[in-house]
Amino acid sequence: MGWIELILLSISLAMDCFAISCVVGMVQPNLEKRYIWRFALAFGIFQGGMPLIGWLFGESLLGPLGKIAPFIAFGILAFIGGKMLVESFRKEEENPQHLDVTKWKNVVLLAIATSIDALAVGFSFAMIQETHVFRNVMVIGLASFAISFLAYTFVKRLSNPRISQFAEIAGGVVLILIGLKILIG
Repeated sequence: MGWIELILLSISLAMDCFAISCVVGMVQPNLEKRYIWRFALAFGIFQGGMPLIGWLFGESLLGPLGKIAPFIAFGILAFIGGKMLVESFRKEEENPQHLDVTKWKNVVLLAIATSIDALAVGFSFAMIQETHVFRNVMVIGLASFAISFLAYTFVKRLSNPRISQFAEIAGGVVLILIGLKILIG
């Protein structure tokens, strides 16, 4: 795989991270820097780690998981997205945390859900006998980290308390649509 293909692949895998980071930036614009770094780093690690896992085990060892992975990703994203939709209609005092990325559980669930498609990329690395797997994994991980961090940082500047509810509704819908895209694709 050449550099151009790798960069395009890395950017396309990071689009889920981009969407979620934009939602988090709109819903929680005043996060401490450590939380921003943490969720961007989690996205980078999982997006880079899943292709490595896929490559290490290959299609033959994880064939059944490869077939149900889209259902797992859809289930996680639909659950989180549905939860966001329900919480967006609660009164503000009943729902102070929204999509709270200060909690490890939420960060890890989002990172796993957005990186399931990267697992399939790892399977493809094994199938085509890609020789630059570690280079690819690093580029994919760094791209996801950078895109997540920059998306949050840019979007939080556009945040307005009036559009927080809309952002959470949109975020829930986006997560469900990403899950459907994974399920269908």
